Amino acid sequence: MNISYDWYKIFCCVADCGSITLAAEKLYISQPAVSQSIRQLEDAVGCALFHRTPKGVKLTAEGQVLYRNVSAGVSAFSEGERRLLSMLRLDAGEIKIGASDMTLEFCLLPYLEQFHAQHPGIKIAITNHPTPQTLALLKQGKIDFAAVSEPFSRDDFDWTPVREIHDIFICGINAKIPASASIQSLGEQLILLERDTSTRTFLDMEFRKRGFSASPKFELATSPQIVSFAARNMGIGCVVSDFARKALAEGTVREIQVSDPLPPRRIGVVRRAEQSTKAADAFLHLLLHNKIETA
Repeated sequence: MNISYDWYKIFCCVADCGSITLAAEKLYISQPAVSQSIRQLEDAVGCALFHRTPKGVKLTAEGQVLYRNVSAGVSAFSEGERRLLSMLRLDAGEIKIGASDMTLEFCLLPYLEQFHAQHPGIKIAITNHPTPQTLALLKQGKIDFAAVSEPFSRDDFDWTPVREIHDIFICGINAKIPASASIQSLGEQLILLERDTSTRTFLDMEFRKRGFSASPKFELATSPQIVSFAARNMGIGCVVSDFARKALAEGTVREIQVSDPLPPRRIGVVRRAEQSTKAADAFLHLLLHNKIETA
């Protein structure tokens, strides 16, 4: 049978309302249009579906069979339409983001706060892994986009820089370390992030350019840990300056001025070439086209 979905939708509405007039009001269409659709459906199936009564309409036996079997489908279609419209209006949906502690706090967080205030119905899931694992998740389509710091392989990705960051060297205020030095002279006193992170990859590259390979005193999982260790005079920490800002302001650490400072690098957004979700596109538009204070 070549039957229009609209006929089934109108049929179910008339059955639920028990009235062609009430169904027309509910569907925001004319009463003649409802009556015509019911006639077309009855012609298509080859039987009467309603008894006309002075108080409205009632399903025939055949109509009851049809209603029991198509009403769930019509409801499912309607629910699908409702959910899709809700996503398009950004009333619902989900964004899956890959981010490190650094990119989350110093790049994404202010934008996430604003986006959540504007669209509280959208769920946001954030995975926290080193850059190589994050990019692997992006390739597998398990996240919509990632916020990562240089360096990383940009193969198969669209890359948009968001802000510049600077790596600095810090130590405790009572540490017996000169106020200025060359990076190479800091040697085995260094406290660094563990390997397999973009920051550590960057530092190792820069150290090699200066003719040495770092053998750090401590290798830690997070930058806040590096700041804490440095504040306790346990070595010389190398961190992105944002992480040390509070400790520097409070006077628990001091910055070592190096004669050969590290070059700046960038935090940015990487995406797959394929289209992402409506919610992810809306958040990226906020992130990439609006200026929010990130510190």
